[in-house]
Amino acid sequence: MKRPAKNHKARKANSGPNRGLSKVRIIGGQWRRRMLPVHDAEGLRPTGDRIRETLFNWLTAEIHGRRCLDLFAGTGALGLEALSRGAEFVQFIEKHQQAAHQLKDNLLNLKAPNASWQLHHGDTLQWLEQTKEKGFDLVFLDPPFAADLWQQTLDALINKQLLANEALIYVESPNETKIQAPSGFSIHKQLKAGSVDVQLYRFNNT
Repeated sequence: MKRPAKNHKARKANSGPNRGLSKVRIIGGQWRRRMLPVHDAEGLRPTGDRIRETLFNWLTAEIHGRRCLDLFAGTGALGLEALSRGAEFVQFIEKHQQAAHQLKDNLLNLKAPNASWQLHHGDTLQWLEQTKEKGFDLVFLDPPFAADLWQQTLDALINKQLLANEALIYVESPNETKIQAPSGFSIHKQLKAGSVDVQLYRFNNT
């Protein structure tokens, strides 16, 4: 979730103790309408409200009690929304130090149960290579657009066998990006929002 914001901007906080921060709004669930500060680094922004609302409408029957993986978490908007709506557990991965610290502060301020989340400050691909975790039901994949990490990340999810059968994988990318879906992936839902493409894949390993 790291690229210049165009149509889906976070609300700016221009004065007071949160100067230099933006705001992200949780749309639904137990923390509905909570506004959270997020680090205002260049190119770092949450997935916009319209896309998030559409995505979590798609996931209404799929989110409760699920184990989620928020890769390239950035502001954590997707993982936080999942926790708010009843996900059992979210593993956040974020390399940007200040963004990771702000995300941790938000989780603590929301009083999210310790057992419901973990936050790894580090490189996503390295984490995928080293982790022993398995059985994620829902993965959010929205990497820095300029880094072109979609294919490497999807391939790593398969090679490391991190996905539960029937897992859902959310992918956000520019219109021009060509992604080769790994074996076992099929399109479950899709959306075009301006210059951004959204795909929700279903994984079946049988």
